[in-house]
Amino acid sequence: MPQQALQFLNEMDISVWQVRQTSYFPALENTTLSLPETCQLLFVAPAIPTERDAFLFGKVLASMKLSPEQALFLSSESLEYIGEHHLDWCWFSGVSTTELEGVKILTSPLLSEMHSNTQSRRDLWRQICSYDN
Repeated sequence: MPQQALQFLNEMDISVWQVRQTSYFPALENTTLSLPETCQLLFVAPAIPTERDAFLFGKVLASMKLSPEQALFLSSESLEYIGEHHLDWCWFSGVSTTELEGVKILTSPLLSEMHSNTQSRRDLWRQICSYDN
């Protein structure tokens, strides 16, 4: 990425980003993603959560004693490009899971489907609690 673009992102206080159309930036293809050290949970889903979904997401984070600043969204296609990380959790919502060494894995339906499905919220809670034992 050109230095000017990096400087522009830095000025906007954006430290993590994803290029949606990598065909425009051939130099970025097949590069590794660096996650900030503060990232404890990686939320992997097909799309960025809506405002309504973000509220439920925040409630789940709070139950795990995590803040929104400690979580990042990543599309499932980008998961293979993760380099070194300090993750504790990886939550797969509506996508197939991938093993990450030393990371606690959570699975659930899409957040949008969990609003009206009490059982799916219970199942997620049980997964979270299973790691406390």
